[in-house]
Amino acid sequence: MGTKQRFHGYVSLQRRGVVALPAELRERMHLDEPGAQLEITEREDGVLELRAALPVPADQAWFWTQRWQERERQVDAHVVAGEVAVHDDVDDFLAHVDDVTAE
Repeated sequence: MGTKQRFHGYVSLQRRGVVALPAELRERMHLDEPGAQLEITEREDGVLELRAALPVPADQAWFWTQRWQERERQVDAHVVAGEVAVHDDVDDFLAHVDDVTAE
């Protein structure tokens, strides 16, 4: 089992409470993406916990790409137009795929 890369170091607290995270950490944690935020929790023991809060989880970002969303809209249009086929079993579905790809 691989070990997860972790950051340990110090960052400066600038005027007005601004904290600059190292670029490699922002990249790895996807905090350089639009809408990314940090959740902060103050614990009773004085520890401040920071957690990445992304508008879209990094492992689902592919779904929200422009190309994928265009394809989703195309599929929705086909469904609305009734241009869909429903199959009762796998063999029927595979036969339909063979027919469509042969056209």
